[in-house]
Amino acid sequence: MNIVSIDQGTTSTKAILVDGNGRETALGSVRHEQILPRPGWVEHDPAVLLANVCSLIDAGAGKGAQGIALANQGETVVAWDRVSGAPLANAIVWQDQRTAPEVEALAATGNADAVRKRSGLPLDAYFSASKLRWMLDHVDGAAALAHEGRLGLGTSDSFFIERLTGRYATDVTTASRTSLMNLGTCAWDPALCEIFGVPLDLLPEIVAEGEQIGVVATPSGPLPLLASVVDQVAALYGHGCRMAGEGKVTVGTGAFALMLTGFEPPVRLGDGIVPTAAWSTAKGRAYAADGGVYTAAAAVEWLIRIGLLGSLGEIDALSGASAASRHVFFVPALAGLACPHWDRSAAGLFIGMDTATSREDLVKAVLEGVAFRIAEVVDTLGFAAGAAISVDGGLTRSAYFMQFLGDVCRRPLIGRGEAEVTALGAAHLAQAIAGGRDPSGPADVSVLPPTVHPQLEAGASAPLRGRFAEALSRSKDWRR
Repeated sequence: MNIVSIDQGTTSTKAILVDGNGRETALGSVRHEQILPRPGWVEHDPAVLLANVCSLIDAGAGKGAQGIALANQGETVVAWDRVSGAPLANAIVWQDQRTAPEVEALAATGNADAVRKRSGLPLDAYFSASKLRWMLDHVDGAAALAHEGRLGLGTSDSFFIERLTGRYATDVTTASRTSLMNLGTCAWDPALCEIFGVPLDLLPEIVAEGEQIGVVATPSGPLPLLASVVDQVAALYGHGCRMAGEGKVTVGTGAFALMLTGFEPPVRLGDGIVPTAAWSTAKGRAYAADGGVYTAAAAVEWLIRIGLLGSLGEIDALSGASAASRHVFFVPALAGLACPHWDRSAAGLFIGMDTATSREDLVKAVLEGVAFRIAEVVDTLGFAAGAAISVDGGLTRSAYFMQFLGDVCRRPLIGRGEAEVTALGAAHLAQAIAGGRDPSGPADVSVLPPTVHPQLEAGASAPLRGRFAEALSRSKDWRR
């Protein structure tokens, strides 16, 4: 079955067409504006995101698509009028920190354990619940529409799904990232809704996999929306991970490592690891352990904005000694620290500079800081020592970054190259659903040999990681 698969991401919306034999055809990529109205605030225009999704669906429909798959950016939220379809305000993006004070207040009243026990998630402004409450309190017209029963309030996928199909819905994988879904029951949890002050009756329904979500009208005729899935779970599936212990790393706007844990909700994982729901199988629902780095490619985009880097292409020319070997480090805590620290008060930090430090050193230090953080997360999740790790995302196109990442992870890396792994995973899930197949069956992707092998000996990389850990400790609690 030919699937047009949309990856609606943080900086762009991409689409591919995947045929029944697994062949991929790129349909396009459309960037959208990052709206930064205040320090710590990150927004998108929901109408622009929807228009980009629609244009790429239409492109796929015109090339013979028979169904649609949608991957979304996760914890980003939208409020809209369900009658007119108009957004009430900009979307609040997963990176946004505006609700950190409210989350700290919830933690101070002893709610952290209840939230973690029920949702599996730590109390953090990263997840959707506090953003949804903020919209109810601060977006003009939201409270009145809620009273009238016409307020749409949910993650960005629910906005897309309703506008495309008329069905007010989200999926389990995305709902598991809100802090409002009970990880054990995969249903909205009344106690969690009460803690965050989000009325349960305002939330979209959570649909089960295996059913058609709805039908989308296109200029080429109606197409079924077969799968909707949060981006990192889609990427996990796209990497071919099917068995417990298998995992991947995606290095996009943020960097996210996921590893399948099995078919039962994981017990408390510790060390700041986040459990998340994955796809449904004949054995039960698959679950994964997730560890995130808030700022990855976003740190490189920041270098461009402040003039330290002319373009992304410049990182392709980097070579030679690392900045870390010159004792120059960067902690990529521009939006705080996620796994395993969960410290929103941490701040980005350059350290070790002297009069000999060059612009190239600073650029290298940013890439290396992202790599150090990914290595920390990989170790925290428990990826097998020495086993190859499958990686994708924009920064993996940098040979310098990939080699440094392999060196500090002390593991071979399998680079997925130009593959749109997130969209591919969503497409393969849609094809499994359409064909009535168990998603836990054999992977639809080829097993590739490692493209990067560690070159630094452990005795050389360990001191660098130790020095970075010292720099990271100095970045903590800065904004308190």
